[in-house]
Amino acid sequence: MKQANHQLRVYFNVMQLVANPQNPTPLLRVNKINPHREFEIYLKLERYNPFGSVKDRIVTEMLRALDRGAKTVVEPSSGNTGIAMACVANALEIPLEVVVPKGIPEEKKIMLRFLGATLTEADDALCPMFPSEGARGLVKALVESPATRGRYVSPNQYENELNVQAHYRTTGPEVWKQSEGSITHFFAAFGTCGTITGVGRYLKQKKPTIKIIGVEPSSQNHKLPGMKRITGLDEHLVPKILDRSVIDDVVEVADKDAYETAIELARKDGIPVGPTTGAVLHVALRYARLNRGVAVVISPDDAFKYMSFYKEFLEADSGETKTKDYDLCGLFCPLSKIKARELIDNLTKGECARIILSDRDSLKGVAEELKNRGIKPSFAQEGENRFVLTFTKG
Repeated sequence: MKQANHQLRVYFNVMQLVANPQNPTPLLRVNKINPHREFEIYLKLERYNPFGSVKDRIVTEMLRALDRGAKTVVEPSSGNTGIAMACVANALEIPLEVVVPKGIPEEKKIMLRFLGATLTEADDALCPMFPSEGARGLVKALVESPATRGRYVSPNQYENELNVQAHYRTTGPEVWKQSEGSITHFFAAFGTCGTITGVGRYLKQKKPTIKIIGVEPSSQNHKLPGMKRITGLDEHLVPKILDRSVIDDVVEVADKDAYETAIELARKDGIPVGPTTGAVLHVALRYARLNRGVAVVISPDDAFKYMSFYKEFLEADSGETKTKDYDLCGLFCPLSKIKARELIDNLTKGECARIILSDRDSLKGVAEELKNRGIKPSFAQEGENRFVLTFTKG
């Protein structure tokens, strides 16, 4: 295979476009959003990888190292790994199935279908606590179940050391070289934990005084795809590739702060980023108030995969609150009550919803769930067997 020519930007297959120290993703300083001149903040823009995210770095290595035989590759993903894996699998002619949480943005699901990946949606939150839950649990079952054993193999990004090594060999050296060794703080989100572990190890070896800050959602129930809350988890539930010894601080961020920071960055500095970048940048801006130095923030992807998620915040910002309908007429108590509980928990503060039910037992059960959360719904009967509870989550 011919070698890529990075100077002329000539390549002979799409995988040669994936970032490395000879072909780094950009490091871009933020300006207007950061008033603290003595604490410069740079974004490492991973959207410039060929498949659009930081996950591009790990996929080629994991697939090539996989002892696949004739098996189908299957992987859980909140979207970015799945998209990158689908592209590489297409280039290498590898059959692929991707399992995603139902709660990820529709844009990512459409992209995966566009790429031809076999897509399965798991009925779970974006951040399941247990490896046996949701998308991860379904993949684990496919790989290990007697009924499907031998048909599937998974790279398992949560436990694959190549996830860490990819960042140790590429992202870390890029950050060090691009900052000319002046970096004092590095900020990254907790997800599979490959990025923060790999980059953290490299930077600590180059300069032990560098502070490595991990960013996590403020609750398990969040709308920050790709991020994971580590605090409070039993050790066996934490991604096995996380190296806590390189982490100097862990800071939590609420969804609202993450989305508002990302929107502010786009409007002030003209940089469209995803909500995870908003979360990590929000923490970096907090540090800027009390510290001096040069900070690098990992920006995993761009804004375009999250427009449906941003829409909710934009509508709230403009006062255009849209009411969502959840028709549970096909479910009867206690299933309707369980499903309603899940729906209520997944709503964001200030979001309006109508839950539609078909029997009085379900109506009573859901009304009790709302009451327990301090929510007072309005009630309407639209037919003999159609009861509607309308409310705003406080």
